Order: sequence, then C-alpha cells, then structure tokens
Amino acid sequence: MQAFFPVPYSLSQQEYAAQRRAALCFVAPALALIALFFFLPVLAGLLLSFTDFDIYALGDYGRMRFVGLDNYRQLLQAPLFWLALKNTLYFVVVGGPLSVCVSLGAALLVNHPLACCKPVFRSALFLPVVTTLVAVAVVWRYLLHPRYGFLNYALSRFDIPPIDWLGDPDWAMPAIMLLAVWKNFGFNMIIFVAGLQNVPGRLYEAAALDGASGWQQFRYVTLPLLAPTFLFVTVVTLIGYFQLFGEPYVMTQGGPNNATLSMVLLMYQEGFKWWNMGFAAALALVLFAIILAGTWLQLRLKRLY
Repeated sequence: MQAFFPVPYSLSQQEYAAQRRAALCFVAPALALIALFFFLPVLAGLLLSFTDFDIYALGDYGRMRFVGLDNYRQLLQAPLFWLALKNTLYFVVVGGPLSVCVSLGAALLVNHPLACCKPVFRSALFLPVVTTLVAVAVVWRYLLHPRYGFLNYALSRFDIPPIDWLGDPDWAMPAIMLLAVWKNFGFNMIIFVAGLQNVPGRLYEAAALDGASGWQQFRYVTLPLLAPTFLFVTVVTLIGYFQLFGEPYVMTQGGPNNATLSMVLLMYQEGFKWWNMGFAAALALVLFAIILAGTWLQLRLKRLY
C-alpha cells in the first residue's frame, strides 16, 4: 500500500493514515458493487460449468451433480460449437476492422477544418448507437427485403439481380455485419474525434512547410499520434464483436442453416432454451478465455511497434 500511496512530506503519518482511510471509505461502495455484480457471478459461472445443472435442479438442488470437465469435453466435441466459433471469428476479423475504418473515416470528415455544423453531424452519426436495436432491426429488415428492399432496388439500377440477404447462408452474415457496423461505428467515431483533436496543429503546419501532401500528413503525423486511440478502439471493438448476440437474435434467429449462429447466441439457446446451464456456463468461460487471449495478443503486438 505504501508503494501506491507515497506519503507526502507535508503530511504526518497520522494525517496520511486518516486520508487513506477516508479514501478507502469512498471507494468501498463501488468495490462492493463490483464484487457483488461481477466477481461473484463470474465465480458462480465457473463453478456452474463443472456441474450438470439443468431445469430439474431448479426445484431440487440434489439433482445437480459435479461432472468435472465433462461439459468442456462435450463442448469441444460439438460440431455446433465449432460452427458458432467460426461464424464469430468471421464476424470479428472482417467486421471489426471494417467498423474501425468507417469510424476513422467519419471522424476525419467531421473533424475537418472546412466542415460546417460539426455538432449536428456528430450527433447524427452517433444517433444509431443510442437507438434501440429492435427498432433498427425492423427498419433494416425492410431495407434488406429480397423483393421490396431499398438495397436490392439500388443494385437493380446497375443490372445486379436481387439478393436474398437474410435467407441466403452466403449473404446472411455480411448483412448482419453491415447492420452492426452502421449501428456501432458512432461510438468509435467519437473516440477518434477526441484523439484527432489532441494532435497539435503545429505538426501539420511543419509537415506542410516541408512539402508533405495530405496523404503523407495522415500517414506520418495523424496515424502515429493516434496509436493509443487505435489500441483502445480495437480492443473495445474486439470485445464487443466477440459478444455478437442482438443482431442475429433479432434478424435471423441464428439462421439460415446456422449461418449467423454466434457463440453468445448458442450460449443463450443452450442455457435458456434447452436449460443446459452447466454446458452454457462452460461455453461462457471458453468465450471469456478467447476474448482474454485476443486482448492480450493485441497488447503484445502494440508493444512490438
């Protein structure tokens, strides 16, 4: 504790101890809430993954048995798990960078010195983030309708045949990805705008005096100084996209032919549709381990550069 709270030379030991006790008193309610609503549920989920807890055990806990690692063995042997993992990784690997690029492009546009009505555009682009997913899904189902949808109507202007966006297994996940990027890019855009506003203007002036083009200023001034912002945005985007649930649940229910089945949606089905709580808890722990490994990998790659 002494290493984290060095004693100021102007305070006596008694005064410092009193201030530390006061600080801990202020922090204690938040720590208690975190322990109650985060650490305890995580611990309960870990213990639950070692049991065969199901709907019958709700009425009689004597029906719950300790099965050790059986849930994890069944999970790794289930073809549906590997399909959900493949769909989730596809969504993260393709949709994550796409969302970051769209967010950065929007941030550059609304932060441009010649842009007018910046607060209006920022609010308009951020609006999808705070819009209810169900309402957005209803609108997008009409936009993606194979016969009357606006997207197919626009494609028909270029003599492209209509696409069954939500009914074709090859196009269902890209359609879900398009919806997710549109709905979520506004949050990262605000983070990028904050990062762009912290770039000193004198650096652009010096680069312009040296004859740097707009692309060279972006490549050698903007991107290096946005590295911490990129790290935060990519980590947050990775964590959020690995937890894909709402979009496929509302739009396709995991179909067609499980083409949009994600790991969280599979966990929901196993836990709350089939009441295989132990199996669902094991799936949640595996997903947590994958997210933790992905975050650690990103932090390690950042240190290399």
